[in-house]
Amino acid sequence: MTVDQTTFRKALLDPDAVRPEGLSDGRGQPAGRRFDVYRNNVAVSLTEALEVGFPVIRKLVGQDNFKLLASAYLRLHPPRSPLMMHFGADMPSFLAEFEPTRQIGYLPDVARLELAIRESYHAADAEPINPAELEALSPEALTGSGVQLAPSSRLVRSPWPIFSIWRFNVEEGAQTPKMAAEDVLVSRPDLDPVPRLLPSGGAEFITALLTGATFGDAMDKASEASRNFDLSAVFTLLVEMKTLIEIGG
Repeated sequence: MTVDQTTFRKALLDPDAVRPEGLSDGRGQPAGRRFDVYRNNVAVSLTEALEVGFPVIRKLVGQDNFKLLASAYLRLHPPRSPLMMHFGADMPSFLAEFEPTRQIGYLPDVARLELAIRESYHAADAEPINPAELEALSPEALTGSGVQLAPSSRLVRSPWPIFSIWRFNVEEGAQTPKMAAEDVLVSRPDLDPVPRLLPSGGAEFITALLTGATFGDAMDKASEASRNFDLSAVFTLLVEMKTLIEIGG
């Protein structure tokens, strides 16, 4: 008897599912307990992958609760790629709908931030623009220019203090989060990605750049969104994070 892949995968990821009929071991005997061992090893490996990908979520809900959460996640969102760096992409939406966590409003956005950090880590390399080239541009030339950001750049916006929550759980001595909206830029200035809290208007400025606006138009968008927009602070942040890779056009 041949076991179809859909039935096999469903049973493999659900510890409560019955063993598929027709499975045999290398000696032609019913797989039985061998399948149970294999199923357990797969579940443990995938749970560990989620723990590595979402360490702050694991810390926020607790180790035991995270294992229960991971078990439920595996059943609904099995891996779609052999590359584990893609596994967990549905975690934010899962947390928003999963009954035990749906009332914890900030969890999905914290998961989005952790995903952005992972994506930034795996993004393509790009050489940042030399700061001397920026200093050589006249204000008029800079204002009318388009800007290209590094492939590792990720912008995460939230009505929750996601950066403060993330930092409180990864940095010793970090301040207790205060309930306020926070926008975060993630980039990879060196080997590892770094999340940084954006000042007022910074998210609107970067969003405009990402959608093809000129530097001047992006400044206007940011100024419209926030009277406290500080171009110098945002520009300095972009240079420090080596986010700017091309200016012109």
